[in-house]
Amino acid sequence: MSDDWITRTETPADVPAVRAIVLAAFDTPMEADLVDALRTDEAWIEGLSVVAAGPDNTPVGHALLTRCHIGEVPALCLAPVAVLPEHQRTGAGAAAVRAALRAAAELGERFVVVLGHSSYYPRFGFTRASAHGISVTFDVPDEALMALALDPEQALPGGPVRYAEPFGI
Repeated sequence: MSDDWITRTETPADVPAVRAIVLAAFDTPMEADLVDALRTDEAWIEGLSVVAAGPDNTPVGHALLTRCHIGEVPALCLAPVAVLPEHQRTGAGAAAVRAALRAAAELGERFVVVLGHSSYYPRFGFTRASAHGISVTFDVPDEALMALALDPEQALPGGPVRYAEPFGI
């Protein structure tokens, strides 16, 4: 079913479904609480919360990009990507991520950072952030912090990542 996912911007009617997806995908409610907090924060950018839905238009996956900064340069942060357990490894998460990255590029955004699995995010073009002088102010494995220039002709800026307040970091 990997090619059959409908991707679209999250609507207010999707909020309960997105929360259920995130609650089902992660061990604790922390990620769902984070997504909820980001909806009310200045980091929220309309159009950068994307759901992947099946043929009946019911969301099964979610990707969210929010405002952060690399040094003083505006960038985006990819929040935890979530997929209902029964739809994991079907391409729903990848479809949501790709749609969110396309939407960000269309809005003129230039850079994205993610803290995540180094075996998953390179498929979207993410590379190790430290190779570009990008860092965080807390301990994470070097391979877990990755960055992407949405325009491959643009060089990633260097500096520490400043996350939105709801991230708590």
